[in-house]
Amino acid sequence: MTIGAIYPFYTRKWNASIVDACFSILKVVGLVFGILYCFKLGPDWFFAPDVGPFLYEKLVISVSLLVPIGSAFLALLVGYGLLEFIGTFCRPIMRPLWKTPGRSAIDAVASFVGSYSLSLLITNRVYKEGKYTTKEAAIIAIGFSTVSATFMIIIAKTLNIMHLWNLYFWTTLIVTCIVTAITVRIPPLRTKPDTYITKEGFPEPVYKEKMLERAWEDALDVSKSAPSVMKNIAMNLKDGCIMTMGILPSIMSVGLIGIVLAKYTPIFDWVSYIFYPFTWLLQLPEAELAAKAASVGIAEMFLPSLLVVSAPLVTKFVIAVVFVSSILFFSASIPCILSTDIPLKVSELIILYVERTILTLLIITPIAYMLL
Repeated sequence: MTIGAIYPFYTRKWNASIVDACFSILKVVGLVFGILYCFKLGPDWFFAPDVGPFLYEKLVISVSLLVPIGSAFLALLVGYGLLEFIGTFCRPIMRPLWKTPGRSAIDAVASFVGSYSLSLLITNRVYKEGKYTTKEAAIIAIGFSTVSATFMIIIAKTLNIMHLWNLYFWTTLIVTCIVTAITVRIPPLRTKPDTYITKEGFPEPVYKEKMLERAWEDALDVSKSAPSVMKNIAMNLKDGCIMTMGILPSIMSVGLIGIVLAKYTPIFDWVSYIFYPFTWLLQLPEAELAAKAASVGIAEMFLPSLLVVSAPLVTKFVIAVVFVSSILFFSASIPCILSTDIPLKVSELIILYVERTILTLLIITPIAYMLL
């Protein structure tokens, strides 16, 4: 965390843009609060279980371990042909539905099975290698980098809907994919440039026959030209550590600001009016509460579950799907995305959160009424 706060100033990139300057300062603020937490200094509200302890122990520590360790194993996942092999078979599905290469299926699986931070690490690495365009990388980062199935279990237990686990998991998975398919066709994702970060990209080849044979040949070609395992692991570990350094202080500062605003100010009561017309029109039980839960999800995705824990079953189920499908939240996923090389602005991420939340509400509410 300390190195991450200092790194932008060491590289003299802290003031490259207004956004860089703001986040460089926020990283220093995050470091200060991290030190305060470690030495048990600061106001009582900071040490409430869902503020400082949650940010530091549940998010900062887990990300600091998961990303570097995951980056080491990432070498085996993307460096020796598996990406190309899987991509050949998944392209007929991924390209028409989500406008991404077949190899992006690996990112989606990594997120649902593992973690959004690991998925973003894969996306960023492949993007820097020139295998994803800027538009494709943005779609993958926003559309598939959701929380893992493990965290969904925590949500289901908190809301007492574990008896609906199979329905909840598969419905969430399908709705998330549908919402992503819609958002890639509207701004801001639709207007992203379809160009590569490298001078010359490496688009996925298209095969219509002998797919197994061609996939195997492509995988072997990549494997033959790949560096040694140890060198590849070292390269990935370096990228993972740099990404982790940028994420940790941002989680501590941006996450803290979001949670404090949600808990101690009426800001999210005002923001909830964006979603209230939809929850009211959809006739969700306790529509105002559902709208507020949808609005606070952008601060920390676990907060909505605490708001609707006593709500009717339909409302709990809908909100449980919403805050997985919406994907973006300031306490972790947004700092993770901003620490990558994918050019996404904070304003674009906020717009995408609103789009995904509204679309999810419109899709999942009728389904919930039919199935529950």
